Amino acid sequence: MLAVIATLNFIINIAWFLVIASAIFSWLYAFNVINVNNNAINMIGRSLYQLTEPLYRPIRRVLPDMGGVDLSPLVVLVILYFIWYFLNTTVAAALLS
Repeated sequence: MLAVIATLNFIINIAWFLVIASAIFSWLYAFNVINVNNNAINMIGRSLYQLTEPLYRPIRRVLPDMGGVDLSPLVVLVILYFIWYFLNTTVAAALLS
């Protein structure tokens, strides 16, 4: 069972870094730091969007419009941290005792 928790921790870590990479990419895109006409950059952007949008969409429905500021990555990171902490403290401790 600890292997399942370790695998879930690994998946949470991957999702964590994807959300951070998506946020950084969106900032670089918004401030025209990267060339979006480059096929490689465009492919990275589309991939990050397709990987993170299923996480963001339900949260964007609930959050009010903040006038151009998207807080959904922050909410996703808080949720991921809560799940990670719950797995490592409550579930793992229950399995070890």
